[in-house]
Amino acid sequence: MRKNILTAFLLFFFSISLKCSFAFNKNDSIFPSLNYKRLNGVLFAETTIYSGLLFSLNTLWYKDYPQSKFHFFNDNSEWLQMDKFGHAFSSYYSGKSGAEVFKWCGVSNTKALLIGGNIGWLFLSSVEILDGRSKEWGFSIGDIAANSFGSVFYIGQELIFNEQRAIIKFSYSPSEYSKYRPNMLGKSFHESLIKDYNAQTYWLSFNLNDFGLKKCPTWLNFALGYGADGMVGAFNNNIPENQKVSVPVFERNRQYYLSFDIDLNKIKTKNKFLKAVFKSFGFIKIPAPTLEIKGKNIKFHSLYF
Repeated sequence: MRKNILTAFLLFFFSISLKCSFAFNKNDSIFPSLNYKRLNGVLFAETTIYSGLLFSLNTLWYKDYPQSKFHFFNDNSEWLQMDKFGHAFSSYYSGKSGAEVFKWCGVSNTKALLIGGNIGWLFLSSVEILDGRSKEWGFSIGDIAANSFGSVFYIGQELIFNEQRAIIKFSYSPSEYSKYRPNMLGKSFHESLIKDYNAQTYWLSFNLNDFGLKKCPTWLNFALGYGADGMVGAFNNNIPENQKVSVPVFERNRQYYLSFDIDLNKIKTKNKFLKAVFKSFGFIKIPAPTLEIKGKNIKFHSLYF
């Protein structure tokens, strides 16, 4: 439930970003002057969604767990840090969508970045405050750091380069582990997409043309990836005694990847629909030949997603 509500927040900004993508295609380089009607509508929608989601979390999720005084919780070793990459990813893209929404309203570039670009950080950090008052969890400095990195990484590049020369991306391949603990790792594709960190890979995708290799296609990227597997529990694979689950012994491993990628935003097309699709789905790592490094083992994938 908790992750589903957080996902709803991200999907809201994704849908707004898609709408703005079509609006920007009318004039790709010039934003309209301040449009109070749009701005008021966006502020009302964002305030309503923000308040509604926090209220939903507080009433539908946290009410089932005992409350406590505000306290801190060190979860930096959970899921081999895959959840921290997820926090950075979420903050990065919700900030990107937030900034684009304010630009669509005609807000100046710098103000749109500083206000809209921090929307993801604001919401995700608000959840940390709720966690801090729950006995089950606590306020995580690691989560806040990851949220901050995602926002700063997006805003900083826009202020320095006026573009994203390095993009945080995501890919997913179903894992074998969810079947052993479906309640924790997901019972279906949609649940596992969010819950199963074994199946996720987070990427940092660099545009080769932007980094001096001018003879490369403008859309060609080089990507560094991070993943992990063998995880059927957050901190370790010990199964609580009250859960009658038979799980094989798995070794928890980190995985590193070297691959190529495509920056969909750099593909030139006059088709407005394709422009909007490329802009909205640019967060997905494109399947490509990949080198996987896992401990002392190196494996080549002819095509890895």
